[in-house]
Amino acid sequence: MNIGKAIRLSRIFSHASGRLCSVAVDHFIGYQKGLPAGLTDMPATLARVVAARPDAVTMNKGTAMTCWAPHAGKAALIIQAGCFTANDSVMDVLSDPDEVVRLGADAIAVAIGVYGPNEGRYVKLLATKVTEAARNDLPVIAHIYPREFNGSDARILHDPESIAWAVRTGIECGVDVIKVGYTGDVASFSQIVRSCPLPIVAAGGPKAETLMQGLSLMSQAIDAAIGRNIWGAPDPGKALRAFKAVIHDGKSPAEAIESA
Repeated sequence: MNIGKAIRLSRIFSHASGRLCSVAVDHFIGYQKGLPAGLTDMPATLARVVAARPDAVTMNKGTAMTCWAPHAGKAALIIQAGCFTANDSVMDVLSDPDEVVRLGADAIAVAIGVYGPNEGRYVKLLATKVTEAARNDLPVIAHIYPREFNGSDARILHDPESIAWAVRTGIECGVDVIKVGYTGDVASFSQIVRSCPLPIVAAGGPKAETLMQGLSLMSQAIDAAIGRNIWGAPDPGKALRAFKAVIHDGKSPAEAIESA
């Protein structure tokens, strides 16, 4: 690994635990369910999130260009370039590695879907971004989502076999970090993590009904990237401090809530 990439990855995985507590605010076209309540005021949301000191924040380039300046240097910046919907009605990218470097980010994230009729196109897109990013020693974080199709509809899969395939796709494309959904089972997810030569982070998943429920799931997955369970919480700062206690300090969900 060249020194440029090593430096950038060290800023993302900066905690002594070697784990990542990252908040994603890149919820845009791919969700197609309206604007999430926690993201209606992005400057205010970012201020609350950054005040609780996450390791990294993932966002689209426009958010970085208009809202990130007050927080520069306080957390690693990851720019999401991928833009797709589960049913492939949208399949595109919003940025490229050169632009991501100009924005001062530490990594480029590329969200893709696997399975389905366009899997090959997604794999080529991801592999191409890896090649382009290498020119600037920019780490690539792949967000990989297996899908099941039913006519024009599609749903995201979380079963162990599908998550294992998503991870293998990231490995074969040459990415640096792989973000996938949690299988819901400690044994199967642990096996996938052990078999992967790259860091794996678990996607935050759907908004949990309570902070305790979200922390319980995260304590199982432990290597985690989190989003709506932070900015969707009544007190985002408290929620993030609790997640950090579980991820970095190994506290139980109950202990984390008490200490937050």
